[in-house]
Amino acid sequence: KIYDLSACVTGVLLAFVCPVTIPYWTIILGAAFAILLVKMLFGGLGRNIVNPALAGRAFMFSWPVLMSTWVKPGFANAAPVVGPVVGLSAADIATGATPMANLHQGILCEESVMELFIGTVGGCIGETSAIALLLGFAYLLYRKVISTRIPLVYIGTVAVLTFLFPLGNDRIAWMLAQVFGGGLMLGAIFMATDYVTSPVTKLGQTVYAVGCGVLTVMIRYFGGYNEGVSYAILCMNACVVLLDRIGRPVKFGAPKKEAAK
Repeated sequence: KIYDLSACVTGVLLAFVCPVTIPYWTIILGAAFAILLVKMLFGGLGRNIVNPALAGRAFMFSWPVLMSTWVKPGFANAAPVVGPVVGLSAADIATGATPMANLHQGILCEESVMELFIGTVGGCIGETSAIALLLGFAYLLYRKVISTRIPLVYIGTVAVLTFLFPLGNDRIAWMLAQVFGGGLMLGAIFMATDYVTSPVTKLGQTVYAVGCGVLTVMIRYFGGYNEGVSYAILCMNACVVLLDRIGRPVKFGAPKKEAAK
């Protein structure tokens, strides 16, 4: 199984959901948790019940300060930091609130929608640039690796709920900030679509994506943590075994009892 590169995919996705300032030992522990416990302990590739990269990220929040230190774009290097973040400067470390932290407080972020779309904001490595994620989405669709159902329903659910129930004054700006900010694009396109941990039926996928969207908004609005994508997907991963029962095709010509199996 080493040469199928599945561990590399997990490693890249785990890096994408971490800050650039994370120490190496933390990412090593997170990767070991993702591969050894989440994948191998459940029987190897294709048998894990939750997304390994997101489970690794959840484990790494045992060190919340390290997982919540962001870099402000455009800062020049100054004196090196003494501590766990080696090789970065004091000027590199963000001291202000991230866009999602402001949104969690009901405040529209200072960054414009265009800045959130391009990616000139603080955040995890793979979540800041919506345009780059959309290009990756287009490539996966072109290669027929994923379908549009889960990403569009997931993002659409978040968009509708945040538009109907805004905490800011401007509904459109609030909705766009919630869609482009944080890890929604990354989670909807690259995490929620994982073959192993998402439903196989069309109706099951729709319910799964709606559930991810509702949980994301609830965690962002009412949770103590300002980002809900990772935990929303993990919760819905645990429901896939039940969602796979929804929308299964009926065996043609079979008796009702046999068709229901």
